[in-house]
Amino acid sequence: MAPLRFSANVSWLFPELPGLPARLRAAGSSGFEAAEVAWPYTEPPEALARTAREAGLRLVLINTPPGALEARMQWPETRRLGVFSRVPEAGDVTRWSWVWPREIRIHLMAGRVPQGADRAAVRSEMEAVFLENLRHAAGVLAQESLVGLLEPINTRITDPQYFLDTPQQAAAILQKVGRPNLQLQMDLFHWQIMDGNLTGNIREFLPLVGHVQVAQVPGRGEPDSPGELNFPYLFQLLEDEGYKGFVGCEYWPQGDTVEGLNWLRSYWDRRGRPQAGR
Repeated sequence: MAPLRFSANVSWLFPELPGLPARLRAAGSSGFEAAEVAWPYTEPPEALARTAREAGLRLVLINTPPGALEARMQWPETRRLGVFSRVPEAGDVTRWSWVWPREIRIHLMAGRVPQGADRAAVRSEMEAVFLENLRHAAGVLAQESLVGLLEPINTRITDPQYFLDTPQQAAAILQKVGRPNLQLQMDLFHWQIMDGNLTGNIREFLPLVGHVQVAQVPGRGEPDSPGELNFPYLFQLLEDEGYKGFVGCEYWPQGDTVEGLNWLRSYWDRRGRPQAGR
């Protein structure tokens, strides 16, 4: 069984540093082989790519753009709940494929249930619009040989209005969309809060998973910070089940980021680091 590969989410890690380039350099110096950025659009792709390469990093994940696009995803004002509904946003995302072809994956963010609306009452229509947009997004991504990811986000703590909130819902939507370049993003923080049963859910849904993210529950700190999750067990489970993708470190450091990476250094000491390119 190969050891897991970890990516540093530099939108979360190294908050003591002023910007993405500095955080990428810190991630490389800390031993990471890959990085993910929630929203890299404030930086020119070519410049950020150069910094990542110099730091010895691969960029493996970004989110769809925020701001105006998120506003368009509201229901029912526009009947749009997905992504790539306008050409400029599609260009913003696919432009990154020129820099990191075939490696980068795109988290296709869903929209939010309107304040005051009954989730069950609007779910059918919202899902229909989401499916339409996901099919369109899959086509745009396929032209660039890119993979899109759907991530359930918990509605109990993080985002009460978010439309996509359980692995079961996301898996059903993926089945309905039926596009091979759309996969599931498994954030164990969200999955534990919404459904628990992580052993069963990992085993059931891992064949659909293209990316994993980790943080402790409920504080969303380092995996070895106090909380509900036994990460040595979960890491071993992912290994045993044959997971080959990256495990993104998307958590709030409880102190200095580098000092807080003792859990990862212990994992590397025990399991070794994967060889580059595996």
